[in-house]
Amino acid sequence: MKEFYSKNRERLIEKLNENEMVILFSGKAPRSTADSFYKFKPNKNFFYFTGLKKENFSMTILKTKDKIETKLFIEEPNYDVEKWYGRKLTKENAEEISGIELIEFEKDFKAYINKSVYDGKVEIVYFDLEKLNWDEKNTYVHEFAQEFKDKYLHVKMNTIHNIVSDLRMIKEDYEINQIKNAIALTKLGIEEIMNNLKPGIYEYQAEAVFNFAIMNNGADGNAFDTIAASGKNAVILHYIENENKVKSSDLILMDLGAQFNQYASDITRTLPVSGVFSPRQKELYNIVLSAQKEVIKAMVPGTPFTKMNEVAKEYIATELIRIGLIENKDDISKYYYHGVGHYMGLDTHDLGTRETELRPGMVITCEPGLYIAEENIGIRIEDDILITEEGNEVLSKAIIKEVEDIENFMKNR
Repeated sequence: MKEFYSKNRERLIEKLNENEMVILFSGKAPRSTADSFYKFKPNKNFFYFTGLKKENFSMTILKTKDKIETKLFIEEPNYDVEKWYGRKLTKENAEEISGIELIEFEKDFKAYINKSVYDGKVEIVYFDLEKLNWDEKNTYVHEFAQEFKDKYLHVKMNTIHNIVSDLRMIKEDYEINQIKNAIALTKLGIEEIMNNLKPGIYEYQAEAVFNFAIMNNGADGNAFDTIAASGKNAVILHYIENENKVKSSDLILMDLGAQFNQYASDITRTLPVSGVFSPRQKELYNIVLSAQKEVIKAMVPGTPFTKMNEVAKEYIATELIRIGLIENKDDISKYYYHGVGHYMGLDTHDLGTRETELRPGMVITCEPGLYIAEENIGIRIEDDILITEEGNEVLSKAIIKEVEDIENFMKNR
């Protein structure tokens, strides 16, 4: 699919002015302990423009009055090293995947940067300098950018993050198909959980069933750490210990997703361990499910992103007053305390601003919930929604979520 990556680079180049350069890195896996390293995950912005998943690669785009020059710098093949750590990509392999014709080895990267600056071709350089919070530690990119700034005081520096965020926020057909494939794998995994769910198993066993199902059918791996939260654990939004034994009276909240070709899925289903919802569980579950349906109806082009959560809160608060759980709508934060959705794509929490209206091509999760700590009940229902010209498409509609469908499935397993 080198045409897809080439098109992404073209869209980026259109946003650059003359004498501007973009420098992106694939990244490097950090050391875990001793001589062990964490599994490498490519920088998703680098992947978006190249399709490459190897460590220690970099890409530059230089736009001048006379030409546009895109270069890829890769690790040089070394047979002695490859005997230990696996084959390197050749220049031919890298070009076939990325569509980039100008390919050099990483050892020549800094010399190329220096020559481009020395020749007066670079007035502004863009790095991927995204930071989620003030205290987040600097990455190699931040350190390299600081080194660049120290060496070339006359060159302005900026972050490419906002430009790339705008590009990635709207999904191409190719991306939507990858997401659909990831969701299909997640469906298989959830159904395997339902087939094997019973009192006395551990949460991590439900997770293991899911992992085997998706990996055995072609997933890259998990889009994120699986949440398998039964009973009281389900009121903890990011519970990932998955170490408790499930009880017959429990609901188990499974928030999980397969990754396919680097694209995520993000689905949550809340299941009765016994196979049957109690009357109270069913009452609360259907409030969450109806709230989700109301939000999905509002997920159409032109709706402000923030409106989705307002719809969820209004519906849930009204229902909680009706059943006597709260007295006024301001009390909803005790039982519903997160946003109703986020962008999804190459990252589970994908790039994109919330200060905008919904547009065709956006893929957004819809995940209202209720968390009743005093009753040891946590319920969340999450689907992945594509905004279309006509309204929306629930990409995960084949994954059952109605009470009757879940109970029938578990009864007939």
